[in-house]
Amino acid sequence: MKKIVIGLIVAAIALLVGIRSEGNAIIIYSSMEQFRGEELQKQLNEKFPDLHVMVMYVPTAKSAAKISVEKDQSDADIIVGLESSYMEKIKDQLADIKGRSTLDYLDGLRPEDHGNKYVTWERQAGAFIINTDVMKKHNLPIPHTYQDLLKQEYYNLIAMPDPKSSGTGYFFYKSLVNTMGEEKALDYIDQLEYYVKQFTESGSGPIKLLIQGEVGIGLGLTFQAVKQINEGSPFEIIYPPEGSPYSLTGTALMKHSADKEDVNKVFDFIINDFLVYDKEHFSPEIILKNQKITIPNYPDEIPYADMHGIEDINEKERLLDLWKY
Repeated sequence: MKKIVIGLIVAAIALLVGIRSEGNAIIIYSSMEQFRGEELQKQLNEKFPDLHVMVMYVPTAKSAAKISVEKDQSDADIIVGLESSYMEKIKDQLADIKGRSTLDYLDGLRPEDHGNKYVTWERQAGAFIINTDVMKKHNLPIPHTYQDLLKQEYYNLIAMPDPKSSGTGYFFYKSLVNTMGEEKALDYIDQLEYYVKQFTESGSGPIKLLIQGEVGIGLGLTFQAVKQINEGSPFEIIYPPEGSPYSLTGTALMKHSADKEDVNKVFDFIINDFLVYDKEHFSPEIILKNQKITIPNYPDEIPYADMHGIEDINEKERLLDLWKY
C-alpha cells in the first residue's frame, strides 16, 4: 500500500512537471473544501476549453508556507480562499489588482482595503452547532454561552477545531481573547479543555463528530451546519452573546504571473463570476452589498463577534505559541 501511495504522489508530481513544461498550464492553489474546488474546475473547463487549468487543493498553512519559501518560483498562478492573515504574510508575492473586481463589497472588505493585493473571497463564520438528538439522549439542556460549556454534564460531549491546524479553531480562540482579554481567555481554555472530547485537526472535524453522534456540541462553521440541516441532520445553530466569530479569506494573482494574458482571463472570471456563484451555493456569509442568500435555512441577521486583529499574522503566531493542547 505504501508503495502504491508513493507511486501516485510521484505520478502526480511528474504530471504537474510535464504540464508545466508545455508552457500553457495555469495552476490554481485552492484552500476551499474540495467539492467547491471541483465545481470551480468544472466551470473553468466549460468557460476556457482551450486552456489547461488545474485547480489543486492545498491546505491554508501549506499554501502560505510554499509560496513564502518558493516566491517567484512557485507553481501557483492564482490563489483562491487563502486565510487573510496569510495573504498579508505573502503580500510581496502578489500582483496589484486595482480595478479588477467589478463587485460591490461591504465597507472594510473591498480590494483597496487590502492594498489592492487580494479580493475578499468569503467570511467564514462559526457558532455552537448542537446535535439535538444527542442532547435529548442524555437529557441535557442546550448551551447558549461559553460559560455553559464548562458545566459538568457536557463532559466529553464537546468538539472544537485545534487553532494550530485550523483557521476555524483560531477564530474561536481569537474571539475569546478579544472579548475576555488574553489572561481570562487562556484561563477559560484551561478549564474548557477538560470537557472537550477532541480538538480536531480541521474546521470540519466537529461537524463530522456531530454527524456520527460522538459529541452533542461542536464549535464549527455555520455554512457546514446548514448544509447538514438541509440534508436532514438534527442540528441547531446557537450564537453565543459575544456573537459569531469569523475570519476572512482572500483570492489573489501571483506577481510572477501578472503579465500572462490567459492567467488574467481566468483570474477575472474567478473574482467576478465564480465568487458570486460560490456565495450563492456554498458559503453565503454576507460580504457583498445586495448579496443574495439562496441556501434554505440560512440564519438571517447573524450577530458577528469582535474580530479585530484577526488578519494580524504576528499576533496569530504569538497566540498560537500560547496554545498548549
